[in-house]
Amino acid sequence: MKVGVLALQGDFAEHEWMLHQLGATPTQVRLPRDLEGIDRLIIPGGESTTFGKLAVRFGLMEPLREFVLSGKPVWGTCAGLIFLAKDVGREQPTLALMDIKVKRNAFGRQVDSFTTDLNVAGMEGEPYLGVFIRAPLIESVGEGVQTLCKLDDGTIVAARQSNMLATSFHPELTRDTRMHGLFLSITN
Repeated sequence: MKVGVLALQGDFAEHEWMLHQLGATPTQVRLPRDLEGIDRLIIPGGESTTFGKLAVRFGLMEPLREFVLSGKPVWGTCAGLIFLAKDVGREQPTLALMDIKVKRNAFGRQVDSFTTDLNVAGMEGEPYLGVFIRAPLIESVGEGVQTLCKLDDGTIVAARQSNMLATSFHPELTRDTRMHGLFLSITN
């Protein structure tokens, strides 16, 4: 399985490592031609406004939209979640395809980063360790969006809509491959 990882900025190398652990073949996506021949795509954590600006500069916005709309699985983590969302509460370039409303930096600044055990729908075994760094939260989901995980206070931190998966946390910063495995199991 050939998995593209948007490599404009952010923690794409960590996702590549996780994919290697699961036997998938990661490939970096920086230009529209890099989307050719990939089976699915990860949009990593980083800075969502930078993703948008660079995607516009490199002519990636429409090819990325077309890729998502083709039905191939796409996963946005942290900033990638913001980049997929329809409503981010401000003007910035996003793909605006996933019917979620997002609050950016919802948990505070970098110094407010934290980890917590999560129960993710569809994931067996012990709780999953969620790593939250300047993370967004999902304020609300539209019709057709399935909530996969909430914090104890009810805050939504993972959701799925059709071929799109979004997580507020950073699974690539753990050694637990279950979240990446869950993504690889999504069928078109």
